Amino acid sequence: MKKVLSGIQPSGQLTLGNYIGAMKNFVELQHSHQCYFMVVDLHAITVPQAPEALKEQTESVAALFIAAGIDPDKASIFLQSHVSAHAELGWMMTTLSYMGELERMTQFKDKSEGKESVGAGLFVYPALMAADILLYNADLVPVGDDQKQHLELTRDLAQRFNQRYGETFRIPEPYMPKVGARIMSLDDASKKMSKSNPNPGSYIALLDPPDVIRKKISRAVTDSGREVKFDPVNKPEVSNLMTIYSHCSDMTLEQIEEKYEGQGYGSFKKDLAEQVVATLEPLQHKYQEIRSSGAIHDILRKGAREAAEVANSTVQEAKRKMGFLLP
Repeated sequence: MKKVLSGIQPSGQLTLGNYIGAMKNFVELQHSHQCYFMVVDLHAITVPQAPEALKEQTESVAALFIAAGIDPDKASIFLQSHVSAHAELGWMMTTLSYMGELERMTQFKDKSEGKESVGAGLFVYPALMAADILLYNADLVPVGDDQKQHLELTRDLAQRFNQRYGETFRIPEPYMPKVGARIMSLDDASKKMSKSNPNPGSYIALLDPPDVIRKKISRAVTDSGREVKFDPVNKPEVSNLMTIYSHCSDMTLEQIEEKYEGQGYGSFKKDLAEQVVATLEPLQHKYQEIRSSGAIHDILRKGAREAAEVANSTVQEAKRKMGFLLP
């Protein structure tokens, strides 16, 4: 079976964009691939985190993985910090990275813009991300458009290591679904739906109550006119809402266009809200069951053991190739 590796940061509330763009794909991939899904808590601390908030969000994200349909008997679910090989290979990859490569990373530019001082972790974290992927010799890495640049760096670092020290790492390929890989903000379709957006009306959190979901969608920005038509260039706002509708209803974009022909945005947005509520309510119920049962801790320990078995072997081989004296 081909291997898949992906992770989500435990900073802020996970959104419908995370679910459609990543977690739904995780659920599908677990049936045909050997999957490693992690909560990337080491990445989260590249910006300051309140300790109690980090602890709560880490457990919450792990529980949402399972609530979304990831089966711990089919995929390894674990915390990045529970597998020490991530930090170790991360440092080794940092030593292979060039300043110019890291300075070109768009996310670093965006997150450091206008700030007087920027933490070194924010600068070098793409090397840790490369280590995350290479530890498992992943064949496929589910990524959004905003992470493609980091995956390219991962490929470059793997090739650089292989050329210097001998064939060690598999060169990973991106996995990008054709539609829905990037769900955009409800208040501005030129920006990705993000849990870090200061405006809570810009995103739907996976744990938002039904009435909050309905209110957010009713207030979502729409394009001028009243035609429900998928046209990302001329009607980006409605096209984004249609993409959400399609993923929550399993209707095609063409079927949605036909259904709302001549009806305008009102009935479309009202029905969209109900589709989103119907999608998230079962997930929310399962989430509450997992959190109240405390089962998540056993699941994470099991996942960490499975991940460490592979990751430790990889990092030992990399150290041997680099010339470290092994114990």
